Amino acid sequence: MATEATRNQPDLPGVWKGRPPGLPGTVPPPSIPLAFLAAAPLGLLATGVTWIWARGAAATSPGADPVVAAVHFGVLATLAMAVLGAAHQFTPVITGRPLRSSLLGRLTFAFFLPASWALPLGVATEQVTVTAIAGALIGVAVVLLVVNLAPALAVKGKGAPVAALRIAMAGAVATGFLGVLFVGNRQGNWFSFSGHVDLAMGVLGLFGWLGMTYVGVAEKLWPMFMLSHLPGRRRSRGLAVWGISLGVALSAPGLAYSVGLLAWPGAVLIACGLGAHLASLVAHVRHRRRQADLHLAFVLTSAAFLPAGTGLAIAAVWTMPYHYHTGVALAAAAMAAFGGWVLVALVGHSYKVVPFIVWSVLRSRGIATGPTGKPLMFADLYNHTWAAVSYAAVTVGMVALCLGLGFGNPTTIGTAGFLFAATAVIVGTDLVAIPLRILRHPGPQTASAVAPVGHNY
Repeated sequence: MATEATRNQPDLPGVWKGRPPGLPGTVPPPSIPLAFLAAAPLGLLATGVTWIWARGAAATSPGADPVVAAVHFGVLATLAMAVLGAAHQFTPVITGRPLRSSLLGRLTFAFFLPASWALPLGVATEQVTVTAIAGALIGVAVVLLVVNLAPALAVKGKGAPVAALRIAMAGAVATGFLGVLFVGNRQGNWFSFSGHVDLAMGVLGLFGWLGMTYVGVAEKLWPMFMLSHLPGRRRSRGLAVWGISLGVALSAPGLAYSVGLLAWPGAVLIACGLGAHLASLVAHVRHRRRQADLHLAFVLTSAAFLPAGTGLAIAAVWTMPYHYHTGVALAAAAMAAFGGWVLVALVGHSYKVVPFIVWSVLRSRGIATGPTGKPLMFADLYNHTWAAVSYAAVTVGMVALCLGLGFGNPTTIGTAGFLFAATAVIVGTDLVAIPLRILRHPGPQTASAVAPVGHNY
């Protein structure tokens, strides 16, 4: 049931014309971000199942095809899918400008979803044609993404968060291009690489695209969810963005071609940028006005995977010249830990972001009261006990994966896969069940019982 205010909104492309009062005027239709965010748990489920299948190969050969398939289910069908949903939702909010087109957002999803599943399945089954088609579809999706977000990201004077999103879009393009080289080199020896193109692609994708998007969006979400508006200018935000981006620009080619003069300075710059990111998090935690809650546990646990990954990476570098297989195993564990930084953060933020979007949908339909008959709150839209279980499952799963890869233990890797699958089922079900129940059995509605957006958690 739209109000007079929503009916009189300007007819702009890429915005949600039926939104309830109080939401930013540039937000896209909820179906766009929700499509990506709904597909991410399915990708995590596939990731878990694939790790269970690949546990034996992962324990002995981290570069084997089953392992590569599991990694790509995790990176493409899970992490990238969720990050794309966040980018479509929050880029307009951060920049104050809408998407170029809602249709482009839906087409991005339509191309990226089948490709994110087909590519790992093609690798797992050694189907070169399937892999090539999937790579082409991902390329199209990335182009559509950049075209759609470009007008919003052209805004000036918005500081480090917008700079991070711009760099993340460049990272997405570069990751897609390097992915084509990686697949081509694996399948047909098309190119000559003297180094570790798999690690280069991992660094570029995790830090230059997915991690960079999180760094930018987090600076918007932390103040909102922690009520921690920091006084004055903060250099840590800019140091995080430019340290990570410059580090990736040096380390990715350095790893691909074994050029130590690039890889080592790049690694140092990435570490400095991540340190600045953690410093910004510490400042928000210290200045928060909201009591410690499950969201804070997710965020802090996510951050803990950064020093863990750094320690594993240093151990891999020291070990590899003397015991190559152990060094490779530690490098795989390090990349898993860095992936844990993004994954745990995404699961935690999903319990804030998805209810935020769903709440606006319910309010646009005139639903103002929750299951208890009181004004509908964001926190009414999921079961908090199951949210805590998902926190335990994804955290233990990531720790188990790091340990399993580092020590070459297939049982531990399989356990991690089971916990990832369990997390996917819990999160997907928990964030859907209560809103569906409310839609089917709405209680008495009162239009005056609307809590202010951003303050009803």
